Amino acid sequence: MSKLYEQILENNRNWVKSKLDQDPDFFNKLSQGQKPPLLWIGCADSRVPANEITGTQAGEVFVHRNIANMVIHTDMNMLSVLDYAVNALQVRHIIVCGHYGCGGVQAAMSNKSIGLIDNWVRHIKDVYRFHQEELDAIQEEKQRFDRFVEVNVIEQVYDLAKTSIVQNAWNEKRDLWVHGWVYGIHNGLIKDLDVTCKDNSDLEEVYKIKF
Repeated sequence: MSKLYEQILENNRNWVKSKLDQDPDFFNKLSQGQKPPLLWIGCADSRVPANEITGTQAGEVFVHRNIANMVIHTDMNMLSVLDYAVNALQVRHIIVCGHYGCGGVQAAMSNKSIGLIDNWVRHIKDVYRFHQEELDAIQEEKQRFDRFVEVNVIEQVYDLAKTSIVQNAWNEKRDLWVHGWVYGIHNGLIKDLDVTCKDNSDLEEVYKIKF
């Protein structure tokens, strides 16, 4: 076994000890079930750990992560997580959190083939197409990249609002909010993009589902 592998197991044992030192009943209480108020849809990037950057504890955040924090309506993994979070756990807030310097978003800005992931990146390219006029007008490449990260998050917020899962919760008068954030790896701070959906009123008529 590698030293890294053994160290990870040792880290786990140390973590258990620290939790039990703080609260001998910590794991007994945690094993009784979960009722997190928040669903986090974030990027799979290893530098963006949801609990750590939000200062939340085990049991407080239900998490789904993929390349570039995408909400794709044919992604059964994402939809299953969303359905369970909204209907079983009854979360009150869903946060889509992107991050500056996202490799998936950067890949969507080029025409270079990476491999299988090209098919996933294609969805991010669609976001660029929707916002091409704004993005192409930004001359400085890093600023354009950062803005692309932001508009990608915004589009995913609205894509969540378009799902039957979220709209059905609103139809049932549930208190459910969808937000868009971007995390700065360079400074550790979260930027609230001030895009929030609490009902489907901001959607074009064609996307509003009648139950």
